[in-house]
Amino acid sequence: MQLVESQFTESAVLRSVAYALAVPAKVHTERVVTDEGRDELLAVVGEIRPEPWATAAAFDTADLPVAGFDVKADAPVAEILSDELGGHPRLLSPLEREALVLNLDAALRVHSSHHFFCWTQGMLQNLMRHELLICAIRKEESMAFCVDSFSTNPSDPSLISGLFSRDTVLVPHLLKAWEENHYEPVTCEIGKGTPTAGSALAQELERAGATSLVAHGAYDTFGKPVSFFIFACKRAVTGRQSHLVNLVVPALHGAWVRTQIKQSSSNEAVRTREGSGDILTAREQEVLHWVYLGKSNIEIGIILGISSLTVKNHVQKILRRLDVQNRAQAVGKALALRIIDGSGPR
Repeated sequence: MQLVESQFTESAVLRSVAYALAVPAKVHTERVVTDEGRDELLAVVGEIRPEPWATAAAFDTADLPVAGFDVKADAPVAEILSDELGGHPRLLSPLEREALVLNLDAALRVHSSHHFFCWTQGMLQNLMRHELLICAIRKEESMAFCVDSFSTNPSDPSLISGLFSRDTVLVPHLLKAWEENHYEPVTCEIGKGTPTAGSALAQELERAGATSLVAHGAYDTFGKPVSFFIFACKRAVTGRQSHLVNLVVPALHGAWVRTQIKQSSSNEAVRTREGSGDILTAREQEVLHWVYLGKSNIEIGIILGISSLTVKNHVQKILRRLDVQNRAQAVGKALALRIIDGSGPR
């Protein structure tokens, strides 16, 4: 059997492994050059011959020629791939696969901005650690983007959005590199001495301690970007992390689009429910600002000169007014409604 796929993908590996664990198969690896000229290492599972004595570890590989590799007979396919690829970035560990599945499942439950905030800055951080996530979606037929950013660190989303929209160095560089890379994830280092050193957005990300970027998105049938996501990280992005971004971005795109569909009606409903006045009182905004900064009720009480019980009561009122279940969701929704930002309450 000849492998038809031209790209070594996680799904192809999992399908091959699942089939091979069910029946004994002859396994070999070969190196080929794809149509795009990329040198790819492919695992080929062939000559499937079910036997009644088959076990999960029974593979007859001793009689097959393997070019350039020393493959042990009777070894499971996953172990063969793991050993011979030398930690290949596109072969995920069992824990990574489990984390990926959990994140893909969680993405399906995202229907609002505060859900998106809780997912990307919670569970997704376990899969792809980042300091800041920039999300951009194209406006109708134009090439202008609607931009937002998410971070557990104090930051001003409106500042990042404005810098992204006005940027003429970093963003065009990433978009061009992404297109030239056949719409695969691209990485970029920022800082002094790099081509993007003159970008105000790059300088702001550098001030936040994020000097390594990985970008990926979704595109339409004309090859134009529909959405674009930038993960800003402290440490250099590895090939393995780029592959994880490649796997998770379709779910990220779907979740982000759903938040944009429902965000306007949700925000209008909150404002209508609260009338023409502010959603939160000045004191509640102060409390929520310190919640955003990660302070406990006791710490907030000390800072504001009130008791922790009073702080708890304020927090409960905030949750009711914003129609959320916990502090993290309250912060996410407050950021989406621009009630708070990195500089403090409005």
